[in-house]
Amino acid sequence: MPSLLIVDDEPNIRSSLKAALEREGYQVDEAASIAAARDRLREACDFVLLDVWFPGENGLDLLAEIHASAPDTTVIMMSGHATLDTAIQATRLGAFDFLEKPVALERLLVLLKNAQTTRALQVENRRLQEPWMAPLIGDSLAIRSLLEQIALAGPSPARVLIRGEHGTGKELVARALHASSARRAMPFVAVNCSAIPEELFESELFGHERGSFTGATQARRGRFEEAHGGTLLLDEVADLSARAQTKLLRVLQEGELTRVGGSRPIRVDVRVVAATNRDLSAAVELETFREDLYFRLAVIPITVPSLRERIEDVPLLVEHFVAQLTRETGRKPKTFAPGAFDALSHYAFPGNVRELRNLVERLIIMSAGNRIGADEVRAVLPARPSDDAVGGPLNEAVRDFERHHIESTLKAESGNMTRAAARLGLERSHLYKKMRQLGLRGDEEKG
Repeated sequence: MPSLLIVDDEPNIRSSLKAALEREGYQVDEAASIAAARDRLREACDFVLLDVWFPGENGLDLLAEIHASAPDTTVIMMSGHATLDTAIQATRLGAFDFLEKPVALERLLVLLKNAQTTRALQVENRRLQEPWMAPLIGDSLAIRSLLEQIALAGPSPARVLIRGEHGTGKELVARALHASSARRAMPFVAVNCSAIPEELFESELFGHERGSFTGATQARRGRFEEAHGGTLLLDEVADLSARAQTKLLRVLQEGELTRVGGSRPIRVDVRVVAATNRDLSAAVELETFREDLYFRLAVIPITVPSLRERIEDVPLLVEHFVAQLTRETGRKPKTFAPGAFDALSHYAFPGNVRELRNLVERLIIMSAGNRIGADEVRAVLPARPSDDAVGGPLNEAVRDFERHHIESTLKAESGNMTRAAARLGLERSHLYKKMRQLGLRGDEEKG
């Protein structure tokens, strides 16, 4: 619900505008003087309707203050005695528009709607200027299944929990869900939960008011408000502290938040998509993740396949990355020989698609010729247990890697199957099944 402050010294104007705008769904506050408005604006506001003339004061002075301290706040000036020079000055000081009194309600509502659209476009333009990752590329059965799930879940308003290893493209799946939803024209905001310090979590997600803590020189909208009407991706959600989980759960339950240092609840309409490389159900068993929050987030679970599970997509991915890197660097395009693809297909890719892209970039830069062969690929592949299987059947290479990786993880967790499953990003039952397939036995089965 957008918040709006009416600043006017005439009670009748304030009351009539407030009643009309509240019927239109705005959360309206009012101030009869510049001093009262300054006090109200200690809490951030989406819109301000500001009169020009006050006894002994000038609304243009407050306009300049708002533009300097809260640039995201949209100010619409209004006056019954304004001149063209006043309107021009107001526009130069940052006013969105200028209305003559008596204010025509239809004209005001159109201006407010245009201001909301302009703000959404500005937010989205900032997002589009960020580095863009590769789209979902592939023709394997695993990718086809993933795309089918996205097509079914995307149009739904339900929350989605995206699971997958590092580098599989979980954010791309979240963006695809957003693009296939009714919210596609509204902002998509991504937050890496593991990168937010504990003491800044509330400010980052829920925003803060001016003066709420040292360094808060102006009010700031949080990520939830930035994503209003759109989609919010909470990446690495398993890394949230117990306190942060409680705060997040409250917002999801009530659909409203309160900024740090604020007292006014703010309604938010956001579709939350969470992503993790860990097994949250195992984390719930270990009591490191709230069960009620887990069920709020995992209405629709989607698992992104590892590159090992869709190794046949490697040639298509390589071609895509070559074209992409050629455009970015201005280098001449290079081709990969069939032997190069064969060498790549025998590698286990623990870093998944992100690791493949890095390898392709390294090969394009460091290879002298225009054609990249198997020898150049083997020269840049990391030395891993699965490398012994180069030249042999792919399924044996993958089995060797998985066997070694599971054994190492179990050893690191002293044989504890629950903790090992969580670390591997698997359900515990899935880990037992995988171990039986690989001929491994856990300590619990040996006794």
